[in-house]
Amino acid sequence: MNGKTLSGLLFLILILFSCAEDDKNELFSDDQERTITILQTADIHGQLFEHDELFWRQDSIIFKRLGGLARVKTIFEEERSKNPEGTIILDGGDLIQGSAIAALTKGEAFAPIVKAMGYDFLIPGNWEVVYGKQQMIEVLKEYDTPVIAANMYDDQTGESIFPPYIVKTIHGLKIGFISYNDPEIPVRQNPSFSKGMRLDPILSNLKELITELKDEQKVDYLFLVTHIGISKQFDLANDPVLKKVDYILGNDTHERIRKPLQGKYAKVTEPGAFGSFVGKLTLTVKNGKVIRESYDLIEVDPERYKPDSELSRIIDKELQTYAASLSTVWGYSTTPLYRDFVVENPMDNFITDAAQWKTGADISISNGFRFSPPIATSVNGKIPITESNLWNMLPVNEKVKISKVTGKQLRNWLEKELNNVFAQRSEERFGGWLVRFSGMEITFYANREKGKRIASIKVKGEPLDESRSYTVSACRREGEPDNMLCRIPDTKDPQIMDYTIHDAVKEYLKYKGTVAPVRDGRARALDLGNNVLSQLPGTDYHFH
Repeated sequence: MNGKTLSGLLFLILILFSCAEDDKNELFSDDQERTITILQTADIHGQLFEHDELFWRQDSIIFKRLGGLARVKTIFEEERSKNPEGTIILDGGDLIQGSAIAALTKGEAFAPIVKAMGYDFLIPGNWEVVYGKQQMIEVLKEYDTPVIAANMYDDQTGESIFPPYIVKTIHGLKIGFISYNDPEIPVRQNPSFSKGMRLDPILSNLKELITELKDEQKVDYLFLVTHIGISKQFDLANDPVLKKVDYILGNDTHERIRKPLQGKYAKVTEPGAFGSFVGKLTLTVKNGKVIRESYDLIEVDPERYKPDSELSRIIDKELQTYAASLSTVWGYSTTPLYRDFVVENPMDNFITDAAQWKTGADISISNGFRFSPPIATSVNGKIPITESNLWNMLPVNEKVKISKVTGKQLRNWLEKELNNVFAQRSEERFGGWLVRFSGMEITFYANREKGKRIASIKVKGEPLDESRSYTVSACRREGEPDNMLCRIPDTKDPQIMDYTIHDAVKEYLKYKGTVAPVRDGRARALDLGNNVLSQLPGTDYHFH
């Protein structure tokens, strides 16, 4: 190498070093304020298009049209264009269950859709397991996007199914995200769904992971991304183990947190459901430190956001095989169908009424599901109930099961189910809202102690006889013991029928033609009133 060449090389190195120092100074040393934007979706439940959403305004129900993943994509691109080097986008799980296209393709239709959304990372929710372990892994791998979960393991090898965390460095700030799925999935869902998986309690490794990220990797700002529900998330925010955690980006209970909930050690958010909302956390950074925060819950308003054309094309392609059949109308309702209230909802009254009509059982029951957007848009005064709507309401089309249950078993089961929803200790809560039923009426006190909440139970208008045997129908849960019925153990003479819950609802609609379900008081909380849309003791949060 001659002297001229060497001099040129040294000059180039000097220039590069100077540029690197300038970059370093830009990131770490100057006084300029920079912004980090964190966008979050959650509990999309397979919803691809705009739909009805229920709002509680001035003590009454109103409906608005919101959502559509192609519009969510537009929001992502708008926010990225404002802050191209400082935007992180994530989803909090329950994405590939809850709609016809999700169920009929076992989630596979969402691989190209999610890939095109441009997420930076995702986490699995309690319903990602619905198609089985291997299918879950294959679909999430096809996202071509990082997926993290710190408590999901192969139950044979003990190996982690996903990495426990992800770390990003933006504007001189090192940001860590640790993810947890609900450890109670094997109880909440059909046991067969999570076969081959082990889900550990969150506290089994949380302290160690926080130490690893904060003390060893020197992360400046730390998030937990959890799919465990608002009560447990808020309780966790008050646990001393979170002293070094800044935020819990929560998911699962579909809550619309418009102002972050302040726990003793961390703040908590949750961005609604069904692709109707995008949570936006803005961090203002100066000299490598967060000096200011703000939070906004963006409504995915069709009048404000146009659908992204490329994502619309991908969605149409994935739907083309199913579009015609999903538009089939099975019947009509003259009243809106919705599932937003904690204690009782018209949608589930309709479903359990159909099951009781079909089975002839004394009582028909259903889980307190939260998925399915409302169905409220009428055509010529009637609301069509389509094949697509049916899959939204009942995305797991199980066969109907009938067993004999004593009155004493019913009382004990109801006390347990009430505690699952209203327990003062958050660790005793799990799943959705109160179970739904037809053929039975109950009154109860939500705020009394465990086992002493029920005030009255009637079956077909008569007081419950604890010594009597009643026939009860519910959906079969694959993997549970034969004598278990919707978490009622030791039932007698179980029968699995040759028809599914979809079959029952379709036959009911064919027979009735038009239905008009309402909240008729078959379940009443004597100490809460009739309009409970969320249940989070110790905060001023209200769903609206």
